Amino acid sequence: MELSNTISKAVQWLESKQSSHGYWMGRLESNSCMEAEWILAMHFLGLQEVLDLGKLARGILQEQRADGAWETYKKASHGDINTTVESYVALRAAGLDPDSEVLSRARQWIENNGGPSKVRVFTRYWLALIGEWPWSSIPVVPPEMIFFPDWFPLSIYNFASWARATILPLSILSARQPVRPLPERRRPRELFADHDADSRFFSLQRRNGLFSWEGFFHLADSILRHYQRLNVTPGRETAIKLCLEWVLRHQEGDGAWAGIQPPWIYSLLALNVEGYHLSQPVLSQGTEALKGYWSYESGDSIHIQACNSPVWDTVLSLMALTEGRAGFCSPSNISSGVDWLLEQQILEPGDWQVKVRGIEPGGWAFEHSNLNYPDIDDTAVALLVLSRVRKIGYHDPERLERAIKRGRDWILAMQSRNGGWAAFDKDNTSNFLTKIPFCDFGEVLDPPSVDVTAHVLEALGHLDPDRSHPAVGRGVEFIRKEQEPDGCWFGRWGVNYIYGTGAVLPALQAVGEDMTADYVRRAADWLVDRQNPDGGWGESCESYMADGFRGRGRSTPSQTGWAILGLTAVGKAYLPAVQKGIDFLISRNKNGTWNEPQYTGTGFPGYGVGAKIFRSTDLISDEFGQGTELSRGFMIKYHMYCHYFPLMALERAGLLLNESGRDGLLLQKIAFRSLETRF
Repeated sequence: MELSNTISKAVQWLESKQSSHGYWMGRLESNSCMEAEWILAMHFLGLQEVLDLGKLARGILQEQRADGAWETYKKASHGDINTTVESYVALRAAGLDPDSEVLSRARQWIENNGGPSKVRVFTRYWLALIGEWPWSSIPVVPPEMIFFPDWFPLSIYNFASWARATILPLSILSARQPVRPLPERRRPRELFADHDADSRFFSLQRRNGLFSWEGFFHLADSILRHYQRLNVTPGRETAIKLCLEWVLRHQEGDGAWAGIQPPWIYSLLALNVEGYHLSQPVLSQGTEALKGYWSYESGDSIHIQACNSPVWDTVLSLMALTEGRAGFCSPSNISSGVDWLLEQQILEPGDWQVKVRGIEPGGWAFEHSNLNYPDIDDTAVALLVLSRVRKIGYHDPERLERAIKRGRDWILAMQSRNGGWAAFDKDNTSNFLTKIPFCDFGEVLDPPSVDVTAHVLEALGHLDPDRSHPAVGRGVEFIRKEQEPDGCWFGRWGVNYIYGTGAVLPALQAVGEDMTADYVRRAADWLVDRQNPDGGWGESCESYMADGFRGRGRSTPSQTGWAILGLTAVGKAYLPAVQKGIDFLISRNKNGTWNEPQYTGTGFPGYGVGAKIFRSTDLISDEFGQGTELSRGFMIKYHMYCHYFPLMALERAGLLLNESGRDGLLLQKIAFRSLETRF
């Protein structure tokens, strides 16, 4: 009965977190660059009252490590130079004394780790905007890129959706080179005092030789910077105007851009530089958004989210509530969640149509407002949920079928040539773009990934029982080619190999693959081999740069859930490991839910190309410009991951236990209550 009671309490907890509108949304936690950049933006824009400056500063101070640094994810083995420099400068802008213990420790750490000269281009832009870094030493982002046709290699539509939405407002700032210094007493001059006359300190180093794409683009950037200094730039004003029009067209209903911080914050700065005042609607809506669901208070501090995840959290919550089919959940909760979800389907055109023509829109975004960029991953899981709702029954079956058809048609059209699916774009794989100097901030491409492909295949397998569509075969072939030699799969959007492997195995089962096949068993055996003595599974973010951490780390509820979901798909042969995982989750459940401080979500691994391109520890810091601190990466803690994934796993494992004659779980009531009272 322990398993049954744990599931019941977890369902009740999840139902209690549903909003009155029908959706779920947990916090999305990242790093202190979010608060730091908004402090600097508030100065640049002259915003003093949007958010409490002191509370923002306290939010940054709460995250400082004992060694004085700030990090990109909790419990990282090493601090991050970018986050630390940005946090330091923001705290100075907020009024902290440079001789304070906090800033003294931070400054010492910065000096011991190469100094500010090691920071990325993004950080250099912020320093230039406040006059602490020479614009002449920053890679140029030419607004003339807007002139390139769609077929041209350097077209903005060959960059990932998030990158193009960031690059265009940055190009305006790059062209105008505005400087709005902090008040003299708040300038972080102590970080640069010994380097004012040293041009080498401010220059961007390249890691490869002249006769390489990186060398070519560094030379081109040098020419562009000299060209810009001549102040003779024919066509520039037209280019800036076109970039500005593009930015204005892409503002979302909540006032932000692209549903993420970088395009949002840079668009506000660029518009202001071009003469838009804070009182004008485009800027007032963009700044007022900060007071909504983008920020949250925690004690006496304020934190700002890099993104918001209502669709993602809602589809995964609905997956959990419809997983066990045991009558634990209320039909009204499912009904209101599905109603809200159907309202979120995007039926308007977006940027994806530049490369995919002749297909009607039909996807779902990740965020509250992001009409231009529906997310293939969210769409896949939404379709998986709707495939279950179709079996349960829905009060408007025609509407449900229309939504499924449009979503399925759209997602099939987004399959890339190699058989996989990416997050937002099709065939977004022009690797040479990552060698451009201003592209050192993370990922600028959106190639197909195994985990997104797995979710699409799982949805297609449940939507179409005959599984004969050629897209399915191509997707399975992509997954098989991507399998690691030891049997696991890389996780692009979750940490890491446990996520990838835990996603693939249920997908293979859904599309009718032979779950006794050797390659399937090798994956399941890999999961069993990575199980911790306490019965759980865990994996550090460090695995993105060090193979020794693959599938290794302190056990977490979310990663344990992923492993159990993978093993239950393979079958009864792995029941002993599944049972130990169940015991771990039951023992860690407190007040109906679980807790985990670890970051198990991923924004950018930091390879630049968006996909793993090495298979050993030989290529680490020198090749990618980062170590296990993931200086170019972007890690995420989804606050609801530690709940709905364990709940899904317990429910699915319970069904497997019952099929194997195990007792202890009342899962014989496999019909939803909604079969008795259709919602």
